[in-house]
Amino acid sequence: MNNPTMFQFFHWNYPDDGNLWNHCKEQAARLAKLGITHVWLPPAYKSARGTWEPGYAVYDLFDLGEFDQQGTVRTRHGTKDQYIDCINALHEHQLQAIADIVLNHKHGADETEKMGAREVNIENRKEMSDKIVEIEAHTKFTFPGRKGKYSNFIWDKDSFTGVSEQMDNRERIFLIQHNMGDNWDQMLDDEMGNFDYLMGADIDFRNPFVREEVKKWGEWYIQTTNIDGFRLDAVKHINYRFFQEWLHYLKDTFKKDFFCIAEYWSTKTDAIINYCNALGKQSLMYDVPLHFNFCNAAQKKNDYDIRSIFDNTVLKELPDSSFTFVDNHDSQPGQSLESYVDYWFQPLAYALILLRGKGFPCIFYPHLYGAKYDIQKGEEKIPIEIVPVPGLDKMMVVRQLLAYGEEYDYFDHPNTVGWIRRGIEEKAFSGCAVLLSTGSEGNKVMELGDRFAHKTFTDITGNRQEKLTADEHGKATFLVNGSSVSIWILEEAAGLIQQHLSG
Repeated sequence: MNNPTMFQFFHWNYPDDGNLWNHCKEQAARLAKLGITHVWLPPAYKSARGTWEPGYAVYDLFDLGEFDQQGTVRTRHGTKDQYIDCINALHEHQLQAIADIVLNHKHGADETEKMGAREVNIENRKEMSDKIVEIEAHTKFTFPGRKGKYSNFIWDKDSFTGVSEQMDNRERIFLIQHNMGDNWDQMLDDEMGNFDYLMGADIDFRNPFVREEVKKWGEWYIQTTNIDGFRLDAVKHINYRFFQEWLHYLKDTFKKDFFCIAEYWSTKTDAIINYCNALGKQSLMYDVPLHFNFCNAAQKKNDYDIRSIFDNTVLKELPDSSFTFVDNHDSQPGQSLESYVDYWFQPLAYALILLRGKGFPCIFYPHLYGAKYDIQKGEEKIPIEIVPVPGLDKMMVVRQLLAYGEEYDYFDHPNTVGWIRRGIEEKAFSGCAVLLSTGSEGNKVMELGDRFAHKTFTDITGNRQEKLTADEHGKATFLVNGSSVSIWILEEAAGLIQQHLSG
């Protein structure tokens, strides 16, 4: 079994040309060759904003680019048939297709309804007005373009806990008063007092009819698309009991476990782990704290003690549940959660998630393919260019072919750290020595063991040109440039890597 690796095949500003599904289909063979095992695809259902928005402003879960709704048939990424063709192509190359599941909210209601509601404090949702007022809100979804195909369920005010409306030139959040409850659903964490409400019309999973509809949709979605797993969006805002029920239902229905990752966007490791444990560890969890450690290290440079890079992370506290990443669509420049890792540190960060034994790493689309787009700040349009991470493709193949076996850390200097992987017999020429520096040029004596006695090593990144020869114990003084990373592999393996990249 190769090391598992996820690829996020999109970014927030991917062109609105309806070509992403076709592009992914065309790239399936290359991704497999680079060692990718799982491909995370963006939301495939109709957005309330047509093709302008990448699918997180969910309108109709049953419309995968099939019906004329919200001014378009296709989604931002293509049509239903193209989506299914894309998944089939991934399967042909033994890649698992992971669907982005966005269930917290809905946008773009077809009708408004009048209802009793209480205004809440945007900063603390436990604070709310004692007065119930009548509001008219966008909460009725009839999907006239679909005309009841696949499901005739009508979403109305009883399906939601709260809404936001623009009133008096400002956004105001209202808690809906109805027979399903007169308060927010209970969350595990106390952020924002209660962070049940995020945006749009917030789905109320206390409603048994809603839960049954979403279970029915999940069954239909799997049967229709043959996806292999889920990326659960915004779980911080959804009661874990619903996902327990939903995942168990799908497991029982299809007699299989589905691969699952949950996005709990928080810097509080304990909160992420609490949610993971509440789900019975059915899901990997986004290691958001590790991402912010990368951001911090990149900003502080040699003032950051790189020995602490894994402190207070899911990777350290619950390694088998850690889903590691450098950046994603939420953190990229221009997003509300913008927290982009500085370019110089990206190769170091990828070495830290791709070449170690713990964690399930994910690679971000622009870091392999690059991206260009504009962001709007006030009246100014700012061009953004994300260039590919140098040597990332080589790192991916090293992970696939060589990064196996016992791992020993040399985290003994505040700016220069390293580790070795001793390889396994089943993988020819496997094993590697990794050294990175956040300060000046550095070196470190590291020992790979007798199996590597008198072997010659080369830096596959090309950052160092020397050849290094180990002693009778497989020990050598490995080198790294300042603010850089070097990946030392057996000289015999270098040709294998190059052949794999060119083939």
